[in-house]
Amino acid sequence: MPSSSILLIDDHALFRSSVALMLEMRLPQTTVSEASTLDEALTQESPPPDLILLDVQLEDTNGLEGIALLQERWLLAKVVILSAFDRDAVVCEAIQRGAVEFHAKTECPERLLQRIQALLSGGHPEPAILITPPLSLTPRQRQVLRLLCQGLTNKEIALQLRRSEHTVRSHVQAILTSLQASSRTEAADAARRLGLVL
Repeated sequence: MPSSSILLIDDHALFRSSVALMLEMRLPQTTVSEASTLDEALTQESPPPDLILLDVQLEDTNGLEGIALLQERWLLAKVVILSAFDRDAVVCEAIQRGAVEFHAKTECPERLLQRIQALLSGGHPEPAILITPPLSLTPRQRQVLRLLCQGLTNKEIALQLRRSEHTVRSHVQAILTSLQASSRTEAADAARRLGLVL
């Protein structure tokens, strides 16, 4: 990967330092700059960032309100929101304000690293998958979801679970609704992204 620059803006020093260390170790050709506030970030004289990792809750402002200021300062930088607040409304607002992706701080570090690498390499942003917590799937629906992710049809799932095909169809529809997916493929992708299946 060619040389690139990341600006990490987060007011929690321990979290910020941990993420910066991970990035420096795994992306040795990438320069990582840190800032604890939006003002500090905007006054930095470091190389223009290719990617900005921005927290929502900062000491001096709401990170979402800072997206426009960051994009005004660095026109080509991609802004990724990295926050503990992963409610649908926050995710929607972040994307509407210009963030290319939203990632929860509880996300697997390896997953975050993969997305950062993809974005730095010119890959397309992933669409935000909105889930209203808590995700309400019954134990039976989770069984159906696992089998759905294995590529089984409704009929095959019904045979394996010893249920009627009509019942399985109802479970699949409930799963699609919960995952806000329009197809079985989208549901499977969302389930894997959320760690609901391996």
